[in-house]
Amino acid sequence: MRRWNGWGDDTVSFALHDKALDFLRARLGAGQRIDDARFEQVCAALPPARLAPHPLVDTSPAARVTHALGQSLPDWLRMRYGVFGAVPDGVAYPESDADVRALLDYAVTADAVVIPRGGGTSVAGHLAVPEGARPVLSVDMGRLRAMTNLDRESQLATFGAGVYGPDLEAQLRAQGYTLGHFPQSFEYSTLGGWVVTRSSGQQSLRYGRIEQLFAGGRLQMPQGTLELPTFPASAAGPDLRELVLGSEGRLGILTEATVRVTRLPEYEAFHAVFFPSWDAAARAVRELVQARLPLSMLRLSNALETTTMLTLAGHARLIGALESWLRWRGCGEGKCMLMLGVSGARGEARHALRSALRLLRPHGAVHVGRAMGDKWKQNRFRNVYLRNAAWEHGYVIDTVETAVDWPRVTAMMQAVERAATEALAGHGERVHTYTHLSHLYPQGASVYTTFVYRLGGEYEQDLARWRTLKHAVSAAIVDHGGTISHQHGVGADHAPYLAAEKGAAGLAALRALLVHADPDGRMNPGKLLP
Repeated sequence: MRRWNGWGDDTVSFALHDKALDFLRARLGAGQRIDDARFEQVCAALPPARLAPHPLVDTSPAARVTHALGQSLPDWLRMRYGVFGAVPDGVAYPESDADVRALLDYAVTADAVVIPRGGGTSVAGHLAVPEGARPVLSVDMGRLRAMTNLDRESQLATFGAGVYGPDLEAQLRAQGYTLGHFPQSFEYSTLGGWVVTRSSGQQSLRYGRIEQLFAGGRLQMPQGTLELPTFPASAAGPDLRELVLGSEGRLGILTEATVRVTRLPEYEAFHAVFFPSWDAAARAVRELVQARLPLSMLRLSNALETTTMLTLAGHARLIGALESWLRWRGCGEGKCMLMLGVSGARGEARHALRSALRLLRPHGAVHVGRAMGDKWKQNRFRNVYLRNAAWEHGYVIDTVETAVDWPRVTAMMQAVERAATEALAGHGERVHTYTHLSHLYPQGASVYTTFVYRLGGEYEQDLARWRTLKHAVSAAIVDHGGTISHQHGVGADHAPYLAAEKGAAGLAALRALLVHADPDGRMNPGKLLP
């Protein structure tokens, strides 16, 4: 069963072994375990629902609680401490496009706010329920999950927008195809969620981000229906798909999406490569991605992330032997790990790997083979369970990500890590912070930073720590010319920083669009725009 107050399946765990806990204690101090709120108590404390009965709407306390929040750190604090505040007044489970249309009409009659919900994996506050006089309806899209068409000639597949990642891939793979979109939230996120938050999958270097994969679909808006036909390309004015991509539920509800799929790769492999320093590694991967070899993934960890990942891996004797060998090869303290993926026809993929390794070698690269890559692939969707394990030992984990052009990548990494350290120092706390480049482009790279720090033990205290940290790192991103989000979207958490990127004219244009599509301000208010 899925956890109501944490990440994922409650039968899956990520154990922190003694060495890993010693590692955290040495850097942060001992954590203190917090007693979680009980589900029954949270449900019992809810106010009565404010929605009139409807055959598609469930107003039970259990449904309302489990649809109230996402996976941002403020969401976690509210769930764990039991400080829920506003929750939906009802949860709808449409099974068709017509059901969604009927629910929007019902919301107008009830003067209700509507919050579309995919898999509930947002880490940016997309699902926060607004306080106010109007009732709130959460629309759970999970029953619109079927593949309704597969055009083999055009390699297009059409799905209900509520299809979860594993279900989407299973339906495609049964026919010999893949979408190839694998964000870390893959197991619990949905196609519609990927589209409206402009998601990026781990192998986007081969398959493309969701904006390259999204070919068309249908958006149900309060004012009517927006149909997006599929074209290979079009010069007929602005591309209306771009209105839906990144719209975060503000325009309406995406009910159907057509995506560009490819044949399953004949061969796929992930290899680990180490470099003696960050500077050498950054130069090497920039040269590699600008060579435009047919690779599927590049993921570069800085020195502290490399050390952290090797420590958390366990197997102390094997890791010790690896590190001794790497030191002998010139990769000692300060070493950085690159995970490199190839996918496609067997001969082409192997040739791409050989070409990549040959290009990396002059930068001091040490190739250690597939074993670590195979382990990474095995755990690629399990590592996020570390958040649950850390909490149980008194620590919290949060992340921030951005993207910049190559000349600013290293400076951005350093600025974000420094901002986090200084922010928590103001609370008398240390933070363990580390970074990787999660997606690489010829123009630049994403910069994805993780923060680990101690729980204080009180809701307001822990929320204050997060707010200080979040503002500091977001301000550092803006000050150093980065986008406020490369792959997690804007939501409520990033909305205050959007003006620096879009400018006054850009925000005015977005506001005018929202007013046109949703004149009553009914659709997911407070997200995307402040």
